[in-house]
Amino acid sequence: MRSMWMAALVFALGATAAQAQDSKSAKKPAGKAAPATEPAATPLSPEEEQTIYTLGLTIGRDLSLFALSPEEMAVLQRGLTDGLGGKTSDLDPKEQAQRIQAFAKARQARAGQAVLDRAAKEPGAEVLPSGVVYKQVKAGSGKSPRAIDTVKVHYEGRLVDGTVFDASARRGIPVEFPLNGVIPCWTQGVSKMKVGGKAKLTCPANTAYGERPPTGSRIPPNAVLVFDVELIDIPGDTSRQP
Repeated sequence: MRSMWMAALVFALGATAAQAQDSKSAKKPAGKAAPATEPAATPLSPEEEQTIYTLGLTIGRDLSLFALSPEEMAVLQRGLTDGLGGKTSDLDPKEQAQRIQAFAKARQARAGQAVLDRAAKEPGAEVLPSGVVYKQVKAGSGKSPRAIDTVKVHYEGRLVDGTVFDASARRGIPVEFPLNGVIPCWTQGVSKMKVGGKAKLTCPANTAYGERPPTGSRIPPNAVLVFDVELIDIPGDTSRQP
């Protein structure tokens, strides 16, 4: 996600720089020139329209990390309009890039804390000592796994803006893993479940992936994550072993 919004900003800044350069390099012809005739706009094909719409949709979703207010959106729109129009600025790009990163980090932390606070207030929610918010959605009737057990689950993982970054159900295959080999939020939350049960886990960043999310994922560093988990079985139940 972080790479996506950075790409969006680079895209916008790149367009700005290119158009500004064109504006500077253009020379006014000597004497009186005939008015330029604007070429007729070529109608977009349905495929082009879909592609451009998807580009806007993607940039909008990625910029949702900033949780901008209507007033802030108006300022952003003004900046985009000025940039695409070739307007120059006295602002230092390197300095502003650092400020953008700090701004994004602060907004992400604020949005994450808001999700944790809301989750903690949901009926039946339990806040564990680590800050993980555990909520039973459906009671199970089987055993509860221990941290040393292997579990079989279906799950869906979401960012705080609702973006689904992974879901076993979409693949149609449950996942098995040792409970002590996953993020602390899972170890703590799933160990409270019983076979056949479902739960919602809201994970503070330090109980999820912290500064190092999985390579290639849409999870940004220090992200609060939300998981819906169904405990299907405990195939590696060590209590059954002699």
